[in-house]
Amino acid sequence: MVIAADRFFCAEAARTRDDPLAGTAPHGSIWVLIEYGGGWPPNGFDGLSLEPHTKGLVFAAAQAVRARILLVRRHGRRTPEKSGRWAVLRQDDSGACRQQWGTWSRDQDLADIVGALSAPGELGLPPVVLVCTHGQHDTCCAVRGRPVGRALSERWPDLVWECTHIGGDRFAANVVVAPDGVYYGGLDAASSVTAVEEHLAGRIHAAHLRGYTDLFPPQQAAVAAVLRRFGPAGRHDYAVVETSREDSHWRIRLTGRPPHPTALDVEVHSYRTPPCQLTCRGISMSSAAVYEVTSIDVG
Repeated sequence: MVIAADRFFCAEAARTRDDPLAGTAPHGSIWVLIEYGGGWPPNGFDGLSLEPHTKGLVFAAAQAVRARILLVRRHGRRTPEKSGRWAVLRQDDSGACRQQWGTWSRDQDLADIVGALSAPGELGLPPVVLVCTHGQHDTCCAVRGRPVGRALSERWPDLVWECTHIGGDRFAANVVVAPDGVYYGGLDAASSVTAVEEHLAGRIHAAHLRGYTDLFPPQQAAVAAVLRRFGPAGRHDYAVVETSREDSHWRIRLTGRPPHPTALDVEVHSYRTPPCQLTCRGISMSSAAVYEVTSIDVG
């Protein structure tokens, strides 16, 4: 990949700094997907010109359950028409993955999303693989995301959608598997295919893992460290059963399903980095939180 020397690219800078991936997945368990083939505004759904009443209903319903609204499209498909599919993806309290899909051809059809947000959804559907390619939000999301979207779409055309901003521009290319709620970052075409292939086979690796969205950052870092130490595992092979904190130190207790270790205590230290430019478009300097695993005890 050729990077222009006279431009700032946040993902390139993050790689130079060796910014840690683990513990950077945003928290959440519900996603609203709206297929939109036209241009994506920098602020995604918020910036769309839709019928105001319907747009307000969808936004309020999503906000009430802390759902994230993403615009999606298939790789390479851009159309001016406002129509397509929509979906509500959720991971419930038991860890079960549920989905509900519909279609829309008029703005008012999107009001069906409101009912879907309170419905249980269907079990047993294949996961959805979302690749952030939102160039209007951040340049790196397009520069690094589109090759990943192409590679994954060629391999799994029915599962993969390009999407608007999912967080962590500096970790582009970013992929989230939903409703599993697993974030991967720092991907390229080859590594994305490997990561998703292993994920679909029930083997989540620490490499490129940003975290699980039903866990908080120190818990995410603890799980990633355990996967790095003991090898890949299924999405629910490890469970966080206890978390305690004293100042900037965390103690995370995990239980594992055989053949994985059945009980582990993970110590995590949190700190903030020196201020730096974290996104391509954000010119202000900001510090980032880092969660560093200092020990893993088995038993």
